[in-house]
Amino acid sequence: MRKITSYNLTELLAEERRRADARRPRREQAEEAVKTLLRWAGDDPDREGLLGTPGRVVRAYEEFFAGYNSDPVEILQRTFEEVDGYDEMVVLRDIRFESHCEHHLAPIIGVAHVGYLPDRRVVGISKLARVVEIYAKRLQIQEKMTAQIANTIAEVMQPLGVGVVIEAVHHCMTTRGVHKPGVDMVTSRMLGEFRDNEATRREFLNMIGRSGRAIDV
Repeated sequence: MRKITSYNLTELLAEERRRADARRPRREQAEEAVKTLLRWAGDDPDREGLLGTPGRVVRAYEEFFAGYNSDPVEILQRTFEEVDGYDEMVVLRDIRFESHCEHHLAPIIGVAHVGYLPDRRVVGISKLARVVEIYAKRLQIQEKMTAQIANTIAEVMQPLGVGVVIEAVHHCMTTRGVHKPGVDMVTSRMLGEFRDNEATRREFLNMIGRSGRAIDV
């Protein structure tokens, strides 16, 4: 199996975007699709209150799914080595995100906690938040999003370890289906020292305030 590096990961992501762009319908086709859904729901897209709805929905989708137009690898490639020997854990807590379930297009609202153990270089903390945002602004399932964030940080930065924990509410189960409000889902991805060293993993969980609850790794 070919080893994935930050270079060929960027190439793979770029090719994926090129294929998506080739399949992308024109804006007017997207707006017509919204009109079809409005008719299917039982309303009239030509009535006054709905005349601007197709355009507004398409513009909202551009915002909801802006992550398809960004490269998370590129975001992480500028790092800093002048850290005066700092070699302790770096953790960014409570990164709020809004995503959408790929099964029902319903919102997923939550927070991500991201930590890594640097190996001679660090990245600007806003870049970690940007990586979360890029993957959140795509159609997702939480498990995949958790792995994507952790794997990308590990592949690009080559730290000694990475930990990602995501807590989120899924509106596909709170506003439809089983209708269970007040339920949040927790997923985690631990790599390197965060997986292999219990003390490192426990320190991370303490720092994000989850030490009292079990998280499978």
